[in-house]
Amino acid sequence: MALYGTVIDVNAAVKEDRVLATGNEKGSTALQLESELKRAIVAMELRPGTRLSEADIAERHGVSRQPAREALISLARTKLVQVLPQRGTVVAKISVSRMMQARFVREAVETAVVQRACASFDGGVRERITGLLAMQEHFALADDHASFQRYDEMFHAALCDGAGCPLAWEALRDIKSHMDRLCQLTIADRSAMLPLIEQHRAIMAAIDARDGERAAAEIRNHLAEILRTLPRIEAEHADLFE
Repeated sequence: MALYGTVIDVNAAVKEDRVLATGNEKGSTALQLESELKRAIVAMELRPGTRLSEADIAERHGVSRQPAREALISLARTKLVQVLPQRGTVVAKISVSRMMQARFVREAVETAVVQRACASFDGGVRERITGLLAMQEHFALADDHASFQRYDEMFHAALCDGAGCPLAWEALRDIKSHMDRLCQLTIADRSAMLPLIEQHRAIMAAIDARDGERAAAEIRNHLAEILRTLPRIEAEHADLFE
């Protein structure tokens, strides 16, 4: 498949980038379980208000109750689950306040990242980003939302890598989940996904031109997209919000 002059093997790219997305980390059972529960919460497979039982989680994933307990404690710290009287542990409803705070922090960090990228950017990472954007377009045209969002995350992680500050993305991983849940509701089809890819390309064009002011403006515009859709999504899915 060729997109924008880039020839890619979709199956090979998916396999490679799945490894890159996870860092090929084995981690502890609790960490793996936390990662899977977090993915399900963000993907709305576990919707706000869903009750989570240590025993049920342990049985479903074939583990003891201890890692299930540790995973829930960690998710509670990031405010993705909460403990309610008489109900136990449930998936937290979407908090607009937390989402706005997460967006504020993410904008501050990623604005600094793209400005740094304009001073120096790794050539190998730049080449990889071309492939990531081609793959993202492929999945947008296929209306594959889950894969599109995964490649969206890899694009932003690659920005940090290319700018020489991968820890910046690590610092954003937990808080960005509060934006990701809302994005799950806003990016429903290709008409919503394709403009985001063009915004990614605009960010990279500014970096290629070494224009820090323009790159900062492009990343701010990109991260403000969620604010433009928030009123409609909150009205359509009022039961999912605090």
